[in-house]
Amino acid sequence: MAERMVGKQAPRFEMEAIMPNKETKKVSLEENMKNGKWTVLFFYPMDFTFVCPTEITALSDRYDEFEDLDAEVIGVSTDTVHTHLAWINTSRDNNGLGELNYPLAADTNHRVSRDYGVLIEEEGVALRGLFIINPEGEMMYQVVFHNNIGRDADETLRVLQALQTGGLCPANWKPGQKTL
Repeated sequence: MAERMVGKQAPRFEMEAIMPNKETKKVSLEENMKNGKWTVLFFYPMDFTFVCPTEITALSDRYDEFEDLDAEVIGVSTDTVHTHLAWINTSRDNNGLGELNYPLAADTNHRVSRDYGVLIEEEGVALRGLFIINPEGEMMYQVVFHNNIGRDADETLRVLQALQTGGLCPANWKPGQKTL
C-alpha cells in the first residue's frame, strides 16, 4: 500500500552524480538542507531515451530561475554515472543532453527510487517522479506519473514559487498574484 510522503520528512539520500563540470561527486539531501536550499528531485526512467532529454534539457535551460529561488535541482535514474556522462557528452542534436546546469545522480542500487516509491521493480527503472523538499527536509510536493509524459518546467517553477509563499494559493495561481 502506498504511504503518504507530503508533510513528512523526506527520505534521506546520498548518490554519486555527474556534476555540471562533468566531475563525479556525491549529492545528498543533507547537503542541501545544511545549505538552506530547497531540493527539486526528479526521477526519470533511463538515459538515451526519447522523452527524457526533452525534460532534462528544459529544466537545465531554466536552472537560473531555480537557483534564484534557492533551489537545487537533481535528476535521478537507475543508470550509472558513466552512462550519464556519455549522455551529457552527446550533443542535443544527437539525442544527447549536451551541457547541463545541475547534477544527474545514479541510483544503481535502486534504494532511492524505492524509498521515493517510483521504482518499477520488474524493470529496474524509475517512473517519472517529481519531489519538492523544503530546506528543513519536509516533503512539500510529490507527483508520480507514466513514463510516456514529460514534465513541464513552467509548472515545476510555479509550484516551487507557490510553496515558497507560505500562503494558500488558489487554483491557477501565478507568481505575483495574491494568496488567500
